[in-house]
Amino acid sequence: KISLPYYLSTVVVSAVSFPSFHSATTYFCNLHFSFHLEVERRRERDMILSALLTSVGINLGLCFLFFTLYSVLRKQPWNSAVYAPRQIAKQRRKSQNGGDEEEEEEDGFFNFDMLLPSAGWVRRAWQVSEDELLCRSGLDAVVFIRIFVFSSRVFAIGGAIGIFVLLPVNYLGNQLSIDFYDLPNKNLETFSISNVNDGSNWLWVHFSAAYIFTGVVCYLLYYEYNHISLRRIASFHSSPPQPRHYTIVVRGIPSSEGRSFSEAVQAFFTDNHPSTYLSHMVVHRTSKIRSLIKDAEKLYRTLARAKSQSSQQINKKDRLLGLFQGRDTDVSHYEQKLEDLERNVRTEQHSLTGELPKTSVEVPAAFVSFKSRFGAAVALHMQQGLDPTEWLTEEAPEPRDIHWSSFSSSFMKRWISRIVVVVACVALTILFLIPVVLVQGLANLEQLETWFPFLKGILDLTIVSQIVTGYLPSLILQLFLYLVPPVMLMLSSMEGYLSSSSTEKSACTKVLWFTIWNIFFANVLSGSAFYQVNIFLEPKNIPKILAEAVPGQATFFISYVVTSGWTKLSSEISQLTSLLWSYVTGVFSSNDDEEIEVPKLPYHSEIPRILFFGLLGTTYFFLAPLILPFLLIYFCIGYITFRNQLLNVYEPKYETNGRFWPIVHGSTIFSLILMHVIAIGIFGLKKLPLASTLTVPLPILTLLFNEYCRRRFVPLFQYYPTESIVKKDKEDQNRPNMAEFYDKLVTAYRDPALLPVQYARNNSSLSSPLLQSQV
Repeated sequence: KISLPYYLSTVVVSAVSFPSFHSATTYFCNLHFSFHLEVERRRERDMILSALLTSVGINLGLCFLFFTLYSVLRKQPWNSAVYAPRQIAKQRRKSQNGGDEEEEEEDGFFNFDMLLPSAGWVRRAWQVSEDELLCRSGLDAVVFIRIFVFSSRVFAIGGAIGIFVLLPVNYLGNQLSIDFYDLPNKNLETFSISNVNDGSNWLWVHFSAAYIFTGVVCYLLYYEYNHISLRRIASFHSSPPQPRHYTIVVRGIPSSEGRSFSEAVQAFFTDNHPSTYLSHMVVHRTSKIRSLIKDAEKLYRTLARAKSQSSQQINKKDRLLGLFQGRDTDVSHYEQKLEDLERNVRTEQHSLTGELPKTSVEVPAAFVSFKSRFGAAVALHMQQGLDPTEWLTEEAPEPRDIHWSSFSSSFMKRWISRIVVVVACVALTILFLIPVVLVQGLANLEQLETWFPFLKGILDLTIVSQIVTGYLPSLILQLFLYLVPPVMLMLSSMEGYLSSSSTEKSACTKVLWFTIWNIFFANVLSGSAFYQVNIFLEPKNIPKILAEAVPGQATFFISYVVTSGWTKLSSEISQLTSLLWSYVTGVFSSNDDEEIEVPKLPYHSEIPRILFFGLLGTTYFFLAPLILPFLLIYFCIGYITFRNQLLNVYEPKYETNGRFWPIVHGSTIFSLILMHVIAIGIFGLKKLPLASTLTVPLPILTLLFNEYCRRRFVPLFQYYPTESIVKKDKEDQNRPNMAEFYDKLVTAYRDPALLPVQYARNNSSLSSPLLQSQV
């Protein structure tokens, strides 16, 4: 065993021999890393092939169970609100709008096929074309599925090279002492590059594979970027006139005595954009009204449930001798409270348009609409005022995508909020090291026995030790990771973005880099937070340190892919949490006419997970290719799973027209650069300096490719080109309904809280909407 006293004495004795604090710090960090690396290497030998197979077997069983449950549960009519909420919501909207309600009459006889699992849903999800998916779920959904397509192609090619070329080379090496005939008890490190002899010419196979794989990834990246950019432009040309293309947001409106913000906006744009300016809508302070409306919606649902329960009691003739007179009293009480809330909402609305000074109820922000897309684009891209902090313009989001509470924040408040968010993200990153240390302790049986001596007898059992080292670490880490996306979404909402889509994009980036740092680097470097930061303060040592540390964590990440990837997809398709919640709420609410809330796909949590798996596959492509088949299975299952979910479960709440793809491209480029840096270090450690030197051009060429793509494609994802805008404006001149569109454009960005409200009073229909807009 490693002698800790010897390690400490070495540190103390050596401390007096350094001329400066910096050189001493560097030496101590390197010494600490060497000591910890040896510990990690010995710990990794606890994770043998049989432990990995145990983890794979457990997760395969869970996947099979979840997919079987889904294929049976989805056939039950009472589960349609969980497994097909889009279709149910569509039918109810059609019924409410007076359309023909097409419902299949259910057969009264028992059908045994409803209890048999089947794979028909897989065929239907596979057969849907990309154009149909675009029509039903939007371009964002298409981009999300293209991530799986791109990753599947990359790791199908990479897996073929890794499994049939690199893996045999690694396995036939004799750098490590192995027994060819004891495969189940073999350390997984024998399947990695660590088993190749130092200085062996077989390492040139890995060198060639790194170049080939980089070329394949860059080609596929360019193909996908070009494909999605063309889809984005085609979607713009085929879409009808939309308010956001004719509207911009203006913030920082200067205040002047005796004139409201609305009057200032009208005067400014009438003077400076006389031929294109159409109308404007100033934002008001409506947080109190929104709170009242939210309370009214909750109260209306409570009232609907009370009426439903009361009517059921009447139908069952349970009101004998007035025993249920209290229910009528509750209904009357709720109706009275609902009328009071309606009165309060109208009072607050009148106060905003009544005698109060305009500047006290208006926010220095407005939606300004123009007569053409080109006019809006000119106003968007030009500085409007002499002071660059006034008359700030930005692209208007969709009306359904607006985050109204963000308008009240000033320029200084937004700037300070973003600094606070950065500090909070750093603090969360440091605090997350605690569960990471816990996970590492679980994977180390000796450390676990030290912490909990009473478990020594249990941990000596083979099956228990295999589950602990192969399954529990990644499972516990995944449970902690579930808390990260909602926290990052909350922090992003504090930054003052005007739309939910911008907030979610920001959260997506935060979750991605948080995952890369805390799951990849924290597990690989396995030191204190100070030590991890100090590593990157010495750039020349980064390739060597990563090359020493990364291969040893291959077994953990293989288990992580199986636990976090496969099981997550199976739980996604089965929706057991939503199913159980629907059963619980169904016990307390018997109103079948309640409006179904169709969920949206959480891009901010799903995209980072997929990209992180892509980073693992790219990094371990030539280090430990055994991970590639597990990743390929994940991407193939994910492709089918999320196509099914996008068609039946998730409904788009907004549309960014593919603006998530640059995040995918940037993450893939980072993964390639990381692979190249590790390759430079690993060839140096393997005493093949020529290969290490010849690998240096790879990251340079990759960065040049990235710069070309940034100049070629990124502008198309930020704004639409003038050529497309002018062409679209000319086509719309011949549209017969443009006058009607302009009439709707004037009120398209009216705050919903300012619309007149009228609560439903028709007792015979509990499915009527709570609020009816009267424009």
